Amino acid sequence: MSVVRRERLLIGWTETLDLPDWGIKRLRAKIDTGAQTSALHVENIRELPRDQVSFDVVLHRAQRERRVHVKTGIVRRARVRSSNGHQSTRLFVRTLIVLGSVIRSIELSLVDREQMVHRMLLGRAALTGAFLIDVDRRNLQSRPAKKSPRKRRITTPA
Repeated sequence: MSVVRRERLLIGWTETLDLPDWGIKRLRAKIDTGAQTSALHVENIRELPRDQVSFDVVLHRAQRERRVHVKTGIVRRARVRSSNGHQSTRLFVRTLIVLGSVIRSIELSLVDREQMVHRMLLGRAALTGAFLIDVDRRNLQSRPAKKSPRKRRITTPA
């Protein structure tokens, strides 16, 4: 019996990824091997009839007007314990992610991550079998968005 071994994609502790089903490109995600499930920052969650949900994906922490409205099916509801120990019931949805050359369907919990730097956490269930993580590096499969040049403040002596 022979064992077929697939190469795993090397990623950093933070990457940008796409959610093509929802038209989202270059979303910053933190790779979190301490979390079983993945989580996405959303606002305006509304449960709809027939196990549907609508919500706004907030794409950028500082530019809150950058958002995408999504309507999709609810996969499940589950109790989740956050890193601070707080338990809550969350809605889970399913969508495709594209990270480097890997395209896969994952479950995401919908949650308020407003105070967090990254809009998304990619947990172990989404990472299993496809990735190796280099915790010393970032953006191995994606280039970070170019930052606009900062305006330098020039002060003159009074």
